[in-house]
Amino acid sequence: MPSHRKKRMGIIGCGAIGSRIAKTISQDLAKDCSLTALYDIDLAKSRALAKHLRNLDLVKSSLKELLCVADFVVEAVASKETAAIIRTVLEAKKDILIMSVGQLLLAEDLFQLADQNKCSVLIPSGAIAGLDAIKAAVCAGIEKITLTTRKPPSGFSDNPYVKNQGINLDDLHEETTLFEGTVKQALHHFPKNINVAATLALAGDCSDSLQVRIITSPHVRTNSHEIEAIGEFGRISTKTDNAVCPDNPKTSYLAVLSAIVTLKEYLRGVKIGT
Repeated sequence: MPSHRKKRMGIIGCGAIGSRIAKTISQDLAKDCSLTALYDIDLAKSRALAKHLRNLDLVKSSLKELLCVADFVVEAVASKETAAIIRTVLEAKKDILIMSVGQLLLAEDLFQLADQNKCSVLIPSGAIAGLDAIKAAVCAGIEKITLTTRKPPSGFSDNPYVKNQGINLDDLHEETTLFEGTVKQALHHFPKNINVAATLALAGDCSDSLQVRIITSPHVRTNSHEIEAIGEFGRISTKTDNAVCPDNPKTSYLAVLSAIVTLKEYLRGVKIGT
């Protein structure tokens, strides 16, 4: 990165994840970059964050306005419009860190657009471990790969698929499988719970073969993710039990931390693993 000019950072989405990243940029990464823009469809959120950072000039009224003053964009939106937002950023030839990874499985042309415009697309490891090993295993071929996710019933309280299956989350007394199928089916039925599966599918080049199992139990207190991959390389098995983010109980803390470390590596030109 040229030493004469810092990266100008813009954040789209000022919820728990966007806010924590904004604070990290302002407090810990000031020598490598500068926060220049905040945008959220809910203007009150971006204003509240800007006020906390003591710089109301950061607030932008549109994505277009943000792109005028940012070289790099952090996407932390979790909206049906996320894919369109990412496309607009790439069309503007800006590098981007993507938190809503599930959207990429439905718009794989975004990678072609990034390559065409010579943009970097950063995907954090999120709330799982072992992606470096999964990427290496792809070279020998992955014969079978599964992801088992366990979350408390409250994590699915507003899910239409669960309701249509006639599952009463308040009446559960034991571990219950809510879903078992492909990652793309999981994306359709559990759009708010699928970023981990999408990240794994992209890392393992297995969007057609990854099997996803989603389980809940009244005895579960954390969000956990188990990965098993089998192939000529041997067997990979990992499990993460995630503490919730202090700012938002619906977000895994590790997911936020992975975004921060990915951003640090990008800014300082450091890459560890494959």
